[in-house]
Amino acid sequence: MDLEFNKNEDKNKQLLYEVKSRLKAIYAGGGKKAAAKQKEKGKMLARERISYLLDEGKPWLEIGSFAAEDMYKEFGGCPSAGVVCGIGYVSGRQCMIVANDATVKAGAWFPMTAKKNLRAQEIAMENRLPVIYLVDSAGVFLPLQDEIFPDKEHFGRIFRNNAIMSSRGLVQISAIMGSCVAGGAYLPIMSDEAMIVEGTGSVFLAGSYLVKSAIGEDIDNETLGGASTHSEISGVTDYKHPDDATCLDSIRKIVGMIGSPENAGFDRVKAAPPKLDEEEIYGLLPESRESPYDMREIIKRLLDNSELEEYKALYGQSIICGLGRIDGWAVGIIANQRKVVKSKKGEMQFGGVIYSDSADKASRFIMNCNQKKIPLVFLQDVTGFMVGSRSEQGGIIKDGAKMVNAVANSVVPKFTIVIGNSYGAGNYAMCGKAYDPRLIFAWPSAKIAVMGGSQAAKVLLQIKEASLKAKGEEITQEKETELLKEITDRYDNQTTPYYAASRLWVDGIIDPLETRKVISMGIEAANQAPIEKQFNVGVLQT
Repeated sequence: MDLEFNKNEDKNKQLLYEVKSRLKAIYAGGGKKAAAKQKEKGKMLARERISYLLDEGKPWLEIGSFAAEDMYKEFGGCPSAGVVCGIGYVSGRQCMIVANDATVKAGAWFPMTAKKNLRAQEIAMENRLPVIYLVDSAGVFLPLQDEIFPDKEHFGRIFRNNAIMSSRGLVQISAIMGSCVAGGAYLPIMSDEAMIVEGTGSVFLAGSYLVKSAIGEDIDNETLGGASTHSEISGVTDYKHPDDATCLDSIRKIVGMIGSPENAGFDRVKAAPPKLDEEEIYGLLPESRESPYDMREIIKRLLDNSELEEYKALYGQSIICGLGRIDGWAVGIIANQRKVVKSKKGEMQFGGVIYSDSADKASRFIMNCNQKKIPLVFLQDVTGFMVGSRSEQGGIIKDGAKMVNAVANSVVPKFTIVIGNSYGAGNYAMCGKAYDPRLIFAWPSAKIAVMGGSQAAKVLLQIKEASLKAKGEEITQEKETELLKEITDRYDNQTTPYYAASRLWVDGIIDPLETRKVISMGIEAANQAPIEKQFNVGVLQT
């Protein structure tokens, strides 16, 4: 291997090491003391509950591990938004699992907790997955109640989704394994079945202190809303269990009896690993996000047998389109190209820019995949659409709109992996979060923003300088340099994959070698939800 390859490999492995280090801290939740308190009560921790519930040896795909990362610092932070979510196998069946982490502020709901729960429900609804809620929460985090309670995409939307999912025949099972207070009490009781753990589980609209304050009644929480009350008197819960393990065993038995899902009919053959070494991705992906490389070499290390049936290979070369298989599943690949190529027009460095011919090609390919019922995989390393008079006169806006239209109206499942840059309208055209990918994950090398850092910093500097001059302040060269550094540092921080994952613009940050697992599990989930709509792009400028 050459020096460049080794430098790239070192850099990408360093980025991956940082991801793993951060995840280790996140997985610790609220820390050892908080964990010890839960153990003293005879409770499993959230991740222990999930591990016990899942089928041994089967993959687990966590959603939103980095949610709320570096947020809520004034309140001591909220690792993983205080809830663990993901797709896993229970009694052989793919399920969405949502487990409150009581070591993080007693499982209280922060604004990002609600957003993460809504994302989990969205994935379950799109893919018709059964949902298992492991409830252990003190309810809304009151200091931030105005950011979580009243709006459309806030706390109440979760209960609305409970009702909608039930009406659509999506199975929801809740286990009350700790506190379940106030509005949060509705989530388990709006599930199809609710079970409660004796001694630790409790559910009520108002706890004993509030009852005393509101109506003057003296009562303890166990009598008010414990397992015996709701299993023997109110009839609110369906099953009572002596401990966490017995409760989880019961869930496994129930899920094992759910009828088989319908099949969407996506094609799958026997899986095969890539012929080319997947680990070479670390050395192929450049250290710099501006450097050219051949995306085909990355694609070949993701596809079964490293085989890509490329579509219009010599046309619109700044986007690669083609058919292949991932873990046996047929997929349509749409990927940005960054290499220097020679064409009839002369030497061109694409740099992840989308040209008119590339947008036209991608639009047609998306239509073809919808016609053939083939799921789409977008590999993003895009700096945007080509600008300038030549592009404008050539109709770049029209061709870009055509691609955006095709992506937006696509009815086959879409999966997006942000490999490198994800800038501007390129993010949209390559199926960014706003375009409903079933799953969207980032590699540690990803950057997501409206434009590149250096360009944005210069624009922001001009705006800042104009504002200061309007106030009569003199801008020295030293002051300009200081402002530029301050703006660049702030902007660069906002483009990191951690910033995006913290806000759930992506579902997580993964090792490139996990890409095949993510897409395979995603298509398996999507295959449980038959396509009900016809593909139609509406009115297009031609």
